[in-house]
Amino acid sequence: MVKATFLDRDGVINRKMPQGQYVVQWDDFAFLPGVPEAIRAFNQDGWLVIVVTNQRAVAKKLLTEPELRQLHQNMVEALGRDGAMIDAIYYCPHDIEDNCECRKPKPGMILQAARDHEIQLSASWMVGDDLRDIQAGKAAGCKTIWLKSGFPILTTSFQPDFDAASMSGAAALILEGVNPFNSGNRK
Repeated sequence: MVKATFLDRDGVINRKMPQGQYVVQWDDFAFLPGVPEAIRAFNQDGWLVIVVTNQRAVAKKLLTEPELRQLHQNMVEALGRDGAMIDAIYYCPHDIEDNCECRKPKPGMILQAARDHEIQLSASWMVGDDLRDIQAGKAAGCKTIWLKSGFPILTTSFQPDFDAASMSGAAALILEGVNPFNSGNRK
């Protein structure tokens, strides 16, 4: 059985840009506190760490796919210097109007990663800061954690299994093996 922690990128791994702006160069990229330590803890506990990220900036022609891949390579290398490893990165370069299968809230990236890495989705987690992340995780059959630093989730139909204030908190919940169906464990 292979288990994975799926992570959104902007707002989970790195600081999210203000509304309508995008991380389009390495100088825009700033890790959030505790992220390398959380990823390293997942690695040490045998979890795959997979980034699944909507990257609309490509569709808007604010950066090219090769530039995005270089930005991701820089992220992987910087995390590696802290002993943290990303196992794979899946991104959707499409715009909202494209109605593709990979753009969250659809679960396409997660499902593709599961096929590529033989991941048991029911034993895996999606960590995100946006309702789309929670919807994608639930549609794929994962347990979900919403980072409170993101936009509030105002719908009752797609509530996360848990919420956490940071990646450190999310990692603690996952690595402690909490039962997502016992609301008494909700933090």
